[in-house]
Amino acid sequence: MGLSQAWKTRNALAVMLTLASASAALASQGPGTGPGTASALTQAVMAIVVYGAVASIMGVGLARLLLRRF
Repeated sequence: MGLSQAWKTRNALAVMLTLASASAALASQGPGTGPGTASALTQAVMAIVVYGAVASIMGVGLARLLLRRF
């Protein structure tokens, strides 16, 4: 049974938003991993917020997938 077009579109949008938000955590860093204009604390907080949000979105998606399957 294939996925509906709406489901595929929603999944593609979720992936694009996830990738866009993940790059935001690195936006304040300079070349490589050295600190850029933001302080180390700001970078750490941004990483926690962004990656935490991504993890929660993926967790909810996985939970919905598992609930739908079983």
